[in-house]
Amino acid sequence: MSERIEKFQNNAGKAERLDKFLVASLPEFSRARLQGLIEGGFVSVNGVPAKKSGQAIDSGFEVEVRIPAPVPSGLTGEDIPLDIIFENDDLIVVNKPAGMVVHPAAGHASGTLVNAVLGYDPDMEGIGGEERPGLVHRLDKETSGLIVLAKNERAHNWLQDQFRLRKVEKTYLALVDGKPPTPSGRVEASIGRDPSQRKKMAIVPAGKGREAVSEYKTLETFKEHTLLEFHPHTGRTHQIRLHCQFLGCPIVGDAVYGKRNFTVQTKRHFLHAEKLKIILPGEKEPRTFVADLPGELMNVLDDVRRLE
Repeated sequence: MSERIEKFQNNAGKAERLDKFLVASLPEFSRARLQGLIEGGFVSVNGVPAKKSGQAIDSGFEVEVRIPAPVPSGLTGEDIPLDIIFENDDLIVVNKPAGMVVHPAAGHASGTLVNAVLGYDPDMEGIGGEERPGLVHRLDKETSGLIVLAKNERAHNWLQDQFRLRKVEKTYLALVDGKPPTPSGRVEASIGRDPSQRKKMAIVPAGKGREAVSEYKTLETFKEHTLLEFHPHTGRTHQIRLHCQFLGCPIVGDAVYGKRNFTVQTKRHFLHAEKLKIILPGEKEPRTFVADLPGELMNVLDDVRRLE
C-alpha cells in the first residue's frame, strides 16, 4: 500500500481550526490520528508545513495531507481456516474457536486470529499506521464465539465508538457450577489486577479498579449446574468469569477462577460469545449475528442433562 495524498480547500467562507477542518474533510480518520499527522509534518497549508493543530485556516486556503503507507508490524499472514459469519468492505465477523489467541503476544507469536485474518486478506487496510486488522474487542483464548475486526480506519473508528458508547449488545452463554443468588440479576463489581497475583484479574473495591457491569438470566437449571445467558455492558478483561465467581457460581472448567476439581469432564471453560447485535458503518438499523454453541460444549451440556 503506497502513500496517499489528499488535497482540500476551505470554501466555508470563514476561518476554521486546521484539525477541525481535517476531521470534516477526512471522516475516516480520528481527530487524534489527524493531529498526529499534523505534528509529524505530513500536513501543509498553502504549500507550507502546518505548525500546529489549532492554527487557523482562512477561507480559500489549500490544505494537503500526505497519508503514509502503513508501517509493517512484523505480523505475518498464515493459512489458518476461518469460520466467517459475515463480511463486507468495512469489516469481518468471525466465529473464533476455543484455543486460539486473538493477537500475537509473548508465548503466542503465531497461530493467532490476527495471523489467520492476514492470511485470508493480506490487503486489509492498515489501522493507526500499522499493517494489521483493526481489533475492536477481544475474547479470551479459551472463549469461543463472535469477534468483529475492522478493515479500514473509518470502520475502526465507527466500531470503537459503538463499543465505547455501549451501543453493542453482546450475548454469552455460560454453564456454571451451582446457581446464582437469584434467577436473573445485575452485577456491578469493579475489576482490577489481583494484588497478590499480577497475572490474574480480581474483583476490587470501587475506585480501585474499572467499572464492570453485567446482566444475566437463567436459561436452564440442573441439580448441580445452571446455564446462564450473560449480557456484559462493559468489556473488562475476564469480566464474565469474574462476575460468575463473584456470584458464587464459577464457570465450569475455568482453571483460573473456577473450582480446582472440575465437576464436568471438559478441556476448556464453558463460555461462548453467542450473539452480537451492532449497527454497521453506513447503516441505521442494527444487525444480529449468531454463532451456535460449538460441538464440544454441546457435548458437555448433553452430559449434564443426562445426569439429571
